[in-house]
Amino acid sequence: MMIAAMGWLSLIGIAALGVLVFGVTPVDEFMGFSQKIMYIHVPSMWVAYVAFFVVFFCSIGYLWKRSEGFDRVAKCSAEIGVLFCGLGLLTGAIWGRPTWGTYWVWDARLTTTLILLLIFAGYVLLRAFAQPGEQQARLAAVLGIVGFLDIPLIHVSVQWWRTLHQTSSVFKVDPSGAPKPAMPLELLAPLLLGLVVASLFYAFLLLYRLRVEQEVDALQR
Repeated sequence: MMIAAMGWLSLIGIAALGVLVFGVTPVDEFMGFSQKIMYIHVPSMWVAYVAFFVVFFCSIGYLWKRSEGFDRVAKCSAEIGVLFCGLGLLTGAIWGRPTWGTYWVWDARLTTTLILLLIFAGYVLLRAFAQPGEQQARLAAVLGIVGFLDIPLIHVSVQWWRTLHQTSSVFKVDPSGAPKPAMPLELLAPLLLGLVVASLFYAFLLLYRLRVEQEVDALQR
């Protein structure tokens, strides 16, 4: 019942966000209409990061406690993370064409994000094709922990290396050291709503995928 309710709330939230972004939010004066893909791109990457953090946390939990529950959550969250990381790269490429004049450049942030996707795609393949059991779960846990360590590198890549990718466009630090919005409120508000809706959608997908995984396990026993 709760999963169904979360699904409906996610659907309503996505529909409301679409109306707000395409019907109410003004067109950015510098990037034009193409800027609206930000409301898909940024929440997609947010979900990927959250999903991979859950993998990281549950992988540590599995290595510590050897709990099948931790292992199952990590497995399901990784699948969702790969889906949204791929969507984030795809929408970023589409956004990059009118902004940079090309779909792809091998700059620091794009390259490290692609590496993240490949690591966790490998994680998913390991879970799909390796012999099930404790050894598979241990290998997957180690890979999930190592893979997550790429995310801090992605975050600082725009400061450490010369890159086409812009620095944070959501908040910036003023001379006093206090954070403040880096974009007008009419553009920031739908983006923050998008992050909330995306988080709710992730929670729905994770719970639904866990239920399916539990049902499959029950049938195999």
